[in-house]
Amino acid sequence: MTATVEINNVTKRFGEVDAVRDVSFALPEGETIALIGHNGAGKTTLLKLMLGLIRPSSGSIRVLGEDPAAGEFAARRRLGYLPENVSFNSALTGRETLAFYARLKREGNGAPAPLLERVGLSHAADRRVGTYSKGMRQRLGLAQALLGAPRILLLDEPTTGLDPALRQSFYEIIEELREQGATVLLSSHALTELEERAGRVVIMNQGAKVADGNLDELRRIARLPTRIRLKVAASGIADVESRLVPLGDWRRVNGHMLEIVAASDQKIELLRQATAEGGHIEDVDVAPPTLDELYAHFLRSQEVPR
Repeated sequence: MTATVEINNVTKRFGEVDAVRDVSFALPEGETIALIGHNGAGKTTLLKLMLGLIRPSSGSIRVLGEDPAAGEFAARRRLGYLPENVSFNSALTGRETLAFYARLKREGNGAPAPLLERVGLSHAADRRVGTYSKGMRQRLGLAQALLGAPRILLLDEPTTGLDPALRQSFYEIIEELREQGATVLLSSHALTELEERAGRVVIMNQGAKVADGNLDELRRIARLPTRIRLKVAASGIADVESRLVPLGDWRRVNGHMLEIVAASDQKIELLRQATAEGGHIEDVDVAPPTLDELYAHFLRSQEVPR
């Protein structure tokens, strides 16, 4: 699969502070990647490096085969960027704002209207941006990021200010672009959202990359336990509890619900034994480690050199 972004041993220093330290990874086309980390972990600095807004102190970056910090960065027209804090000229209307960015990307005059409709702003296209709510400004920001059918989308906290319905609509748009071959990089603290939608996760801590892989790979590395919940008929609770005694850590939750904590490589055998006489078992729920738990694990366990 072709890489649209290649970051090789990149370090970025601001005075005596290393905002990014010896980071390497590649972003392939047709993939959605989550970039996560605490405030100050280096996420926004990485985005600015990919956009060519700042230069690396050492290492190299290639975006669509070009150096983004070069004087003529033609690939910029194929990039879509949504910053964390969207800011537009409040005196312009939504339509005028999008027309301005369309001219910058050398898109035709017909580009704004379908994008405004796509993000749910057709009804407010001729209102001044100064009258927009935070969520409306966020949607306008998304529309400008989508101008020109970008091959790479860099989105920093993209769903801030969006209600649940609009968040769902946003991710449907992102999935359409990914299916068309775009690379989508999502930087967000909304880990539950990212868990459901990102095919790969890059975790940053204090400027360094501490984990990189899909959820299954990160779970294998972290070896965090899986939680198994059994809903047991009232008549069989004592019998099931007696079978759980030799199986390890378990507890009763909410009356007839039993929760078992299992190592990832033991959950199948544990389930088999716990449900051996399944007449008492009414339901089973298996919950592997969440992205929140994996993130906390890697921040605790990875010692980052200073």
